[in-house]
Amino acid sequence: MNAETGLTLIGALYDVERLAREGNLAAEQFTALRQEKSVPVLTEMKEWLITRMQVLNPTNPVYKAAQYTLKLWPGLIHYTTDGRLAIDNNEAKNAIRPSAIGKKNFMFFGSHEGGERAAMLYTFMGTCKKQGVNPAAWLKDILLRLPYFKKYQSLKELLPQNWVITKTLN
Repeated sequence: MNAETGLTLIGALYDVERLAREGNLAAEQFTALRQEKSVPVLTEMKEWLITRMQVLNPTNPVYKAAQYTLKLWPGLIHYTTDGRLAIDNNEAKNAIRPSAIGKKNFMFFGSHEGGERAAMLYTFMGTCKKQGVNPAAWLKDILLRLPYFKKYQSLKELLPQNWVITKTLN
């Protein structure tokens, strides 16, 4: 069993994910599918990693990678217990990419408070995108509402995930 075996096993795990997404499965169904199809692949992968470690020199980078993977194994397989969890963190990485790209520019906000305000705006815009809310419409609406907002009203209703457009934009 060589490195190609490992890649094939990883590919099989992603095949299960694709099958579930294409089938628009509910979280419970997604979990059941992973239990049926992914858990056996993961079991085979763990055995393969242990076998690789037995034949490799401990100074070999592949040995170290296998050792690292096995050390984190409980966290790695946790996604199979909940259909709402992703197999990887690609979505999170894609969400933070714009802020990572602009990191050098962020040194020039002028103050710590300026950086905090920018971070809030990035968070709001990212949440709008995730919720399918037009960021410009959301921002315009809440900026028009804020001066008239009563103390007893909850600011939570203005967050992008809870926002309902008012007639001020019509």
